Formats: sequence, C-alpha cells, structure tokens
Amino acid sequence: MARRSKGRPVDGIVLLHKPQGISSNKALQQAKGIYFAQKAGHTGALDPLATGMLPICFGEATKFTQFLLDTDKTYVVRAQLGERTTTSDSDGEIVETRPVEITQSQLEQAVDAFHGESDQYPSMYSALKYQGQPLYKYAREGIEVPRKCRKINVYSITLDEYDTESQQIQMTVHVSKGTYIRTIVDDLGEKLGCGAHVIMLHRSEVGHYPSSKMVTIEELEAKLQQAKEEEIEPSTYIDELLLPMDTALVDLPTITLTKEQGVAFSHGQTVVVGEVPEGVIKVMAEDHFIGIGERNKHGHLKAKRALSSAQ
Repeated sequence: MARRSKGRPVDGIVLLHKPQGISSNKALQQAKGIYFAQKAGHTGALDPLATGMLPICFGEATKFTQFLLDTDKTYVVRAQLGERTTTSDSDGEIVETRPVEITQSQLEQAVDAFHGESDQYPSMYSALKYQGQPLYKYAREGIEVPRKCRKINVYSITLDEYDTESQQIQMTVHVSKGTYIRTIVDDLGEKLGCGAHVIMLHRSEVGHYPSSKMVTIEELEAKLQQAKEEEIEPSTYIDELLLPMDTALVDLPTITLTKEQGVAFSHGQTVVVGEVPEGVIKVMAEDHFIGIGERNKHGHLKAKRALSSAQ
C-alpha cells in the first residue's frame, strides 16, 4: 500500500524574507513546517550571510520553479574595501590587506565598468556542482577544480554610498540569473587595487516580485498563534499570504481554452486552437490556470506541464 504524504496539499508561492545566519534549505523547512505542506521547494539559494527574498513554492507550484530560477534578481550589497577574504565575504578568512588609495571618481568609474554582458567564473565557494559535489566542499579542503565560465548581464549597478572613514561602499545591482555578487565585489576590489569583500547582501527582488510582498518567519508564526488563540484553522490566515502559482509566469504568452479543451489538455491530449506561438506558453481554461504548453510540429498545442488539480 502506498504511503500517504505527510502534510496537507498546499499550492502557491510565498515570498519568504530569509534571515541572516541560516541556510536557504533551513528557511525552506521552517516555511514548509508552518504551512504543514506536503511538498515545497525554493527558487535559488541565498548564502547564510545573505538576507532577503526567497520564493518558496508549495505543491503544484514546484512544477514552475525553473522560471523563477531563470529570472533576473536585484541585490543591495555592502562591501569592505582594503581586505580580501578566502570566500569573498565576511564568513571567510582575511588573506590580504591593502591600503585604499582611491578617489570618488575612480570608484564610480570602476563600478560603472561592470554594466552590461561579461564572462564570470563562479566562486569556488558556490553551490554549483563538480562531479556530484558542490564547489564549496572542494574549497574547504583546499582543492581547486575546473569551473565553466558563464555569461552574465549586469542590467544596472549603482554606487549608493561610499564611507571614506570605514572604507565601506554600498551598491544596488540588478543582474541576470546565475550572477555571483561576491565575485563582482572581489573583481571590483582587484580593479581598484585594494581588494574587497562582501559584508552584507540582501536580495530585494526576484523578477517582478516586489520587496513589499515579503513575509518573515516571525510573521508567519504570529499568524499561526493568532489562529490558535481564535481556535480556527491556521490556513485561514497563512494561506491568504500565498501568491497564485502562475505569478511566476507573467512573461509568458497566454492561450485561453474552453472548459472542454482544458480538460483534454489536462489529460495530455493535443488541442487544436488558433495560432500557437513558439516557446513555452501559459495555458488558461476560461479563467483558471491549468499549466504550461508548447507548439508541436503540426502547430497544435500540447501539454508540457499540466496541473494535477486541473484534471
């Protein structure tokens, strides 16, 4: 007999404000426990040092996590000039100290040089894997392994503050997926000739999701306590914080089917509709989201990922 899943079926996305000092997986497990959800996954890890937006997908929403992984991100980062560390952040050991002899103009020009497309080698302290093991495991053992260069795009980067007394700077950076802010800061330090490392990193936006929609673990726990005191189901308060799962797909073209076509689509059948665009398509049945599809070789709509709940 199949074992029943622990938890309740919950579908949707919560924008968790990850606190400093815990891993993204720990934050995920805390949110999953609060929602007593059967299934959950996060969409792009943040280092323990980092805070900010960590979209948690529950239930059927986990089918669309890749779209949030692939989207652009915005960060606020604070860096210490004059010191380089093993991890390019304050969790590492200082390996080099150099005097900071720069002008405001030199700093602004160096920061501005990061605009646009470039090649970036991932940090040895990243979670990318080599032969099945994350890079940071090799780094902790002092082992250097090959890393593939990746194309990144810095859509915008602004110098928000330069404190000449502490030799600290703060920047806001809007980047493409897979961009390592620690590496940008380390490269900036080398460009300036003084070294630098991250001392604060906050992810303020993921794609179109604004920071105002974030909720903390404490806020979720307070909702649970409120429901307990009122002797009502916790879902009454915490589920209202969930965003619809198709909010992860706002940039996709949309096709709307009839109810009958939607049933066929949800059962994996090809649907003949009008012109079907190339690429991945968000599919609605009347006013309900039922999954994503794509065009087959005959120009018809076929299911790529349909919601189980729509069947």
